[in-house]
Amino acid sequence: MKQAGANRPSAVAASPTLVVWPAWQRGLHWALAAAIIVALLTWNGGRVHEIAGYAALGAAAARIALGFAGPGAARFGAFVRGFGATLVHARKLFAGTSPRYVNHTPLGAWMIVVLLALSVLGAGAGALYVTDRFWGEAWVVRLHALLCWPLLALVPLHVAGVVHASIVHRENLVRTMLDGRKRVD
Repeated sequence: MKQAGANRPSAVAASPTLVVWPAWQRGLHWALAAAIIVALLTWNGGRVHEIAGYAALGAAAARIALGFAGPGAARFGAFVRGFGATLVHARKLFAGTSPRYVNHTPLGAWMIVVLLALSVLGAGAGALYVTDRFWGEAWVVRLHALLCWPLLALVPLHVAGVVHASIVHRENLVRTMLDGRKRVD
């Protein structure tokens, strides 16, 4: 028996996709996210906190290095925009008219730069604290806290931006950070 509508084209055709973020980039993203979450949850110190800090330092440092010397779309120059372009994007975002970007939005790109910088500097200060030279130095502990605690606010803001862009542009950016693919418009 023939099924009704079996010869009709699908009402929702699959959109063509392209790989935006390679596996190494997505792996560094999730490794950094997990390390930051663990480090923030174990903020009072200890071995788990230290391991999470070193993992965050390694993942963020690798991403920064690849942002300067990695393949095309992963380079910061491919998606980080200047102040003027970022301001125009912010105005369009708040007006509800921001365009869809295949790579990162200008505001999202600057969020990435800030998150990576705080991760490397904060974890670096934490690593200094456990050296013989800086052990017990109060200023190193304060520097570590000054650089790391803003992540507690910025990480949820980053996630909110991902959710907002996913809703507005009707694409699942969390899935994109898992499989690396985005639809082609």
